[in-house]
Formats: sequence, C-alpha cells, structure tokens
Amino acid sequence: MTQPNYKIGTNVIHAGQSADKNTGAVIVPISLSTTFLQPSPGVLHSEYDYSRSGNPTRKAFEECIAACENAKYALSFASGLATLTTITHLLKSGDEVISIDDVYGGTRRYFTRVAANFDLKFSFVDLSTLDDLKNAFTDKTKLVWIETPTNPLLKVADIKAVADYVHSRGATLVVDNTFMSPYFQNPLDLGADIVMHSVTKYINGHSDCVMGVLATNNDELYAKLKFLQNSIGAVPSPFDCFLALRGLKTLHVRMEAHQKNAFAICNFLEKHPKVERVIYPGLPSHPQHEICKRQMKGYGGMVVFFVKGSIDQSRSFLENIKLFALAESLGGVESLIELPSVMTHASVPAEERAKLGISDTLIRLSVGIEDINDLLADISQALDKC
Repeated sequence: MTQPNYKIGTNVIHAGQSADKNTGAVIVPISLSTTFLQPSPGVLHSEYDYSRSGNPTRKAFEECIAACENAKYALSFASGLATLTTITHLLKSGDEVISIDDVYGGTRRYFTRVAANFDLKFSFVDLSTLDDLKNAFTDKTKLVWIETPTNPLLKVADIKAVADYVHSRGATLVVDNTFMSPYFQNPLDLGADIVMHSVTKYINGHSDCVMGVLATNNDELYAKLKFLQNSIGAVPSPFDCFLALRGLKTLHVRMEAHQKNAFAICNFLEKHPKVERVIYPGLPSHPQHEICKRQMKGYGGMVVFFVKGSIDQSRSFLENIKLFALAESLGGVESLIELPSVMTHASVPAEERAKLGISDTLIRLSVGIEDINDLLADISQALDKC
C-alpha cells in the first residue's frame, strides 16, 4: 500500500503496483487465470480462489483508486452502470432515493425504468441549495445520489453541506465523481460515504475500456458492497483492469492538459457572436463558482455552450466539425462533441429535458489534449458555417 503522504501524481504510478515477486516485473501483469490452485481442499495458496471473487490485476487497480480517492477500500465493476446497480442493491423494498435532477441519462433510466420496478421510489431535485433536498426527504429516504458537476449542465452541489444534512437524517450519500476525477475532487474528504466513477471516462482516459469503480472509508458499507460485487458478479476483466491502470498512470498530466484547453475554448466561445452562453465551473459566471473553488482543486475538461438559433444550427455546426469527434462518452485524450438532447440524454422524457434546460441548442464538449490552436480553428470554422 502507498505511503499516506504521497501526492496523487505519485499514487497513480505506484499505489498497489509493487514489482512482481516472482519475476521482478515493474508493470502489473495481466492475470488471466479464472481459477487458482488450492494445496488442500478449502485451503487457499494465496487470497484468491476464483477470479470473479478476486483477481490480482483487479486488486492492483482497486488499491490504486483507493489511494487516489483517500479511501480505505475500492471495488471495480464492468461499467459505471454496473457500479450504480451494485450500490442500489444496498436498498430494500420500500426504500426511497433522492437524486440530483440533472443526472446522466443512463442513471435516470436505470432508476426510473429498472430499479423502480422493485418497489424503490426515486425523486429528482435541484441541489444547488438544500431547500429542495430537505423538502424531498422522508423517513424512508435511505440514499442520496449526486453528480457534481452534473451531466450535462455542469450544475454543482455543495458536497459537505449535502453530506451533513444527509447524515443528520441517517441516510447514505453517494457522489458520482466522473467529471472531476480523483485529481480535481475527492468527495470522501468532504463527507460522502461512497464515491464512484465511470472508469471509461477520465480515469482510463483513452476510450478503449468500459469499467466502473467505487471507493469508501466505511467498513460496514465495504463489507456489504464486496459481498454484492461477488454475488452479482458484474466485475471487469483482468485485461480491462490492466488498461485502466495503464491509463490512470497519466491522470494528473492529462487532467491539467484538459483543463488548460478547456479554459482557452471557453474564452473563445464567450466572445463569439453565434454563441448564446457558455457553462464551465472555472468561469466566474458559473452560478456555483464559489462552491467550485471551495471543494475542487481544478475544473476539468467538460464545457457546455448554447449556440444561437435552433436544432438546425446545432446540426449544421456538428456536421461541419472536423477534429472533434461527434460521439458519445467523454474523458478521452481525443476531443469529443455531442448534442445531449438527441444523444446521451435522448432517453430522458422531452418534458423533463425542457424543465432541466437541456435544449436542442445545448452542445457538450469533452475537451481533449490536442494542440489548442487546432481545436480553436476547428470550432471557429464550424461556427462560421452554422
């Protein structure tokens, strides 16, 4: 395990990644074996017996994530939604969940169209202040789920304030930290009980691995979630764990580059006559900018802007973009761009999208780490044609 005083730039490279005891290899091997030798019935040669229950490559990744999130424990899963599903299994029939309203479309879909069929009740509220949270809370509320910043509108919740209230009511707080990564934000330090990530995004950082992970400091929650990880079995492959661990090694370098480019693009967009509004946590114009400065170490690479006009202008812009890839997902080294209303959030009912402000002119950028002059030139030429 890592030394507690190591910084994240050291932890991503070394935590959980000691040299192999048999060969001296400095890179964690990919352990593909599904089963492990027992010298006597029921006696384990090491801590492993079956790869669903535990795997050396997966363990190295989990230990590294735990160090990066200042956690005692981490557990990895086959996807971000598999992580969400496993956490939801902490609940029982009749329990209630409060989620932030502007939430990833897949999260809302799972809550409302899958988990709700098992006598769980879900409500979605604005968490820019605590008022709506307090009004939605009941004695049956057992879990509060927040993204901060949110997807796609980049709304921010005060994690510490939410945690204090949730704990005063005896409930559990989960924070989806995907947009910030462990480099820019550590929700457990602010009072969250569980932090989770879609590893697919910034942690892996190369758009070639679908995974999820959670971390916690709570012994009881870890024991329950470890049991569920094994019992549900939505675990990642050793190869995916290797890819994610490889990507994680450059997290600190990549996140700084993402942020540098994001600021430059925001400055360009704010001055462009065809852009109505820009949203980015690092801008003083962001409604929760003061909270951002208090609970984040940086602001990430996600930018949202509204193009003037209608969906026709949005489509024209996106059809003429060249360097940005018109694709879902985010957090890779390459720049991605999308129209949430018909892509990542198409599963959200139209009336809910309108209520949240996810219009047909809202464009989401996952700013990559390419040369900034090339990115700005690409945006400029596409805007000129819309």
